[in-house]
Amino acid sequence: MISTTHFHPMLVHFPIALVVFGFIAEIAALYFKKEIYLSRMGFILLIIGTLSALAAWLTGTLFTSEMAGAAGEIKGTHELFAGITLGTLLATSILRILLQTKKDESVAFKRVAFVLYGCAAISVSITGFYGGTLVYNYMMSL
Repeated sequence: MISTTHFHPMLVHFPIALVVFGFIAEIAALYFKKEIYLSRMGFILLIIGTLSALAAWLTGTLFTSEMAGAAGEIKGTHELFAGITLGTLLATSILRILLQTKKDESVAFKRVAFVLYGCAAISVSITGFYGGTLVYNYMMSL
């Protein structure tokens, strides 16, 4: 039987891959304007990445143990960036959904959504770095 402590490590790879690849698709959409599927793919990956980040955050919050010392400090930083990532992804998703449903072509809102998506991609990468540091340097399973 799988222990609940394994849920977080099993899920954390999804938001990293989905959000980073989705943002790369958005960057590609800027350069290949005729290829409308790139922005659509970035949007879909954003939504799925946000849902997977929520699942990873929940499993990390509910099923991981406390840590002391240097590992505890790194875990605190990891949790901080996980919260920043989730908040940024939720804000980006809500903004993109509003832009999609209202068919809003406002350049300002699109730029804000793009910048937020980029911040989320950076933040999820930093979160993953600190999680990996815990696993590989301190032999902790989150």
